Amino acid sequence: MISSVFFLALLAHSAFGQIVSDFNCTIFTDKNVYAPTATVCSNTYSDATCALLYPPATAGDVIAPDTEIPRPVNCWSNDAGTTFNQDMKDAAIASCAKTCGYCCQTDAYSCKNVQFPRLKCDTITSAQCDSPAWRTIIAQDCPSACGFCNEGGCVDAVTNCATDMSICQNIGMQDFVNSYCQKTCDRCASSTTSSSSSGSASSATTKSSGTSCTTYDADTVTACTSWAANGFCTNTFYTDAQRKARCATTCKIC
Repeated sequence: MISSVFFLALLAHSAFGQIVSDFNCTIFTDKNVYAPTATVCSNTYSDATCALLYPPATAGDVIAPDTEIPRPVNCWSNDAGTTFNQDMKDAAIASCAKTCGYCCQTDAYSCKNVQFPRLKCDTITSAQCDSPAWRTIIAQDCPSACGFCNEGGCVDAVTNCATDMSICQNIGMQDFVNSYCQKTCDRCASSTTSSSSSGSASSATTKSSGTSCTTYDADTVTACTSWAANGFCTNTFYTDAQRKARCATTCKIC
């Protein structure tokens, strides 16, 4: 009897346009409204297809931050809202997360941010997500704000690095790619290589501060072996600092 009364109460609230089915991706002020992260992602299916699969309770309603319209019933139920169905919700998240207001539960947006971020994660804008000045910081500190949860803390600072992969091997572009194309060019700290060098690099030992060492910083460039074969470790055109920043292990630079 109690459950029946509770369900009828939910239906009554729904008639007034309140969120009653699932409070994920919502925030509470004086009422429950959708959080900015509820619709921050893109649908996997086209928006038009999602609108057909998940029609709103009231024609024309669109879930958006700070609104309280009920989620389309198909987003969470397979029996017209009588019961909650996890399979229906999982399908909605996989296909039409934005339409259903479930973006915060997709893989790209559902991770934890660091405990002490350098910026306030819940105020990050879409413009910051695309900004070269902010993208790498956001990926490390606030990955859930921009859908960077699957990136391992590393993204390109600019979004078009992959359009010309040759820049990764262009010696004259190394300062640029190290700063702006870390993901595309494998310059992330987690993807550096510390493999031992061979060939001409083995004889190019450079000492720092007049002392020798047995361990070296990891290479930050995947092409160090081929560069060394072409004289990168010994060519005086490059400074010790430049060689160390890119190929410290290969060039044996302390």
